[in-house]
Amino acid sequence: MRRKPLDRGARLDGMTATATELSAALEHLRAAPATEGTLALVVRRPDVGAREILVEGRLDLEDGLEGDNWLSRATSHAIAEGRHLEAQLNVMSARMVALLADAPEEQALAGDQLYVDLDISHANLPTGTRLAIGDPDAGGAVIEVTKKPHNGCAKFKARFGDDAVAFVNSEAGRELRLRGFNARVVQPGVVRPGDPVRRL
Repeated sequence: MRRKPLDRGARLDGMTATATELSAALEHLRAAPATEGTLALVVRRPDVGAREILVEGRLDLEDGLEGDNWLSRATSHAIAEGRHLEAQLNVMSARMVALLADAPEEQALAGDQLYVDLDISHANLPTGTRLAIGDPDAGGAVIEVTKKPHNGCAKFKARFGDDAVAFVNSEAGRELRLRGFNARVVQPGVVRPGDPVRRL
């Protein structure tokens, strides 16, 4: 399914997929590879509302995606307890975001840092699952799925509309984690679009 380009002067929710279109794509979403997929997009958020699409990003144990504003948005209480690490990275299905927008610049508005073509469902990637991005023995990284939920929020609704939020928060959407999941870095390394993403 191809979406028309977004009119940057208009609300995004008038430009994205309808509930009928999204429901019709469920089998396509369920068909994502289970054990080895691909990193489709790497996005850095240097400031609130800003997006930088990267040809290469470095994942760090302390900083997450280097240059991202993740840490500056964490509360002091969360940092003191170490809970901030549970949302160090936001990872979303590349297949899902492609239903909402065509161009990488538009897809990046979802607000996640990594977009993967992989089955990211709870059944396939339970909490604690580790994913290798690239070759960890040759400079790639390893991330770990955390328990912190990643749900459709007001910003996601404003950008992609009521139908998109309802779909990702539906029973099937939650089962498949269509809004994505939170993760932390357990092995630092460089990641690039096109890298294999492998379940360990």
